[in-house]
Amino acid sequence: MGNYLCMDFMTKILNILSIALPSLIIVLGLIRYYSDEKRNFGGTITFLAVLLLLMGLFRYFFIGNGGEGSKHSDPPPELLTVSKHSEAFNSSVTAVLSAYYKMTEAFVNADTTMINNAGTELKIALDSLKIEELKKDSLIYLTALDPYNNSKAETASILADPSIEEKRGSLNILSFQLRDLWSIVKYDREKTYWQECPTAFGEDRPGNWLSRNIETRNPYTKELNCGGPKDTIKFDPPADTIQKK
Repeated sequence: MGNYLCMDFMTKILNILSIALPSLIIVLGLIRYYSDEKRNFGGTITFLAVLLLLMGLFRYFFIGNGGEGSKHSDPPPELLTVSKHSEAFNSSVTAVLSAYYKMTEAFVNADTTMINNAGTELKIALDSLKIEELKKDSLIYLTALDPYNNSKAETASILADPSIEEKRGSLNILSFQLRDLWSIVKYDREKTYWQECPTAFGEDRPGNWLSRNIETRNPYTKELNCGGPKDTIKFDPPADTIQKK
């Protein structure tokens, strides 16, 4: 963006000079003409100055930045939004979410083997989460540590729980911890839906989970379409932009 603005500024300066310099030569020629008794106008130089002035005016009003034609000749530079987090951090979050989504789908199918496999993958992804990057803001880092450590603990519980009912209880707690974690760090790369089944654990005992899609695939009961999205977790990226190269 800086290079683009610099080039744009230089173009405007050249356009102005292409008018100002010939005009100055013409004015000096007129002054010389009226101050010289011989009325020597310097015809060749002045004629060239007039030609340059006409070319400068044409460039300014029809080609350069001052003219209407320039407003439509070149499209504005395309801008890309920038995440507040590094690509490494966002990739590590993507790995966590991918393993989590795989695990919730295994819960939908009540497949304990796949639940444990995805749980192991999630454990590795959480251990590899680039949480240290958050240290640049000590308050956010310290606040994020609690749901982060709780998420790892609940993932371990899912792997250790002997029955699928107990695993579902741990999934519910894990989902709350991950929701809190993404909210604290203001994860801005991917939209996540906060889903709820109001009868996941019995009457008036809801169960919640995160979902990549708005469609409901309930991991807690046989009622696949129980409930629906209650909230959306998606933070807008910062206002800073960079020019697309």
